[in-house]
Amino acid sequence: MKVLAKEIVNSRKVVSRLYHNKAQMNSVSMMLTEQLATVRSVGHITKSTEVLKAMNGMIKHQQVTDTMRDMSKEMMKSGLIEEMLADAIDDGMEDVEAETDEEVSKILAELAGGNKARKPP
Repeated sequence: MKVLAKEIVNSRKVVSRLYHNKAQMNSVSMMLTEQLATVRSVGHITKSTEVLKAMNGMIKHQQVTDTMRDMSKEMMKSGLIEEMLADAIDDGMEDVEAETDEEVSKILAELAGGNKARKPP
């Protein structure tokens, strides 16, 4: 009986060590997976760097700078023209509103005068 109890205790210790070893193996597996992902990321970054270097070599920096400067000038001109048009439209609308108010006042005056003429004294 004593031998059987010792075997059970030893079996439990072995099972415990097996679980511990399994946990360590899983940890090693996850580390390897992480390292593989890191290596892949480095590869992608390397390729991206090569592409950017190639594109940088194809771009004519002075030409891009000149184009951007011209575009900036044109956008400024466009903004000024747009502002001038907006001011002109606003001025025109003020004149139209003033004329409309004047006409409304005349019509109201006529109606008021017409109503006085209709009323018996």
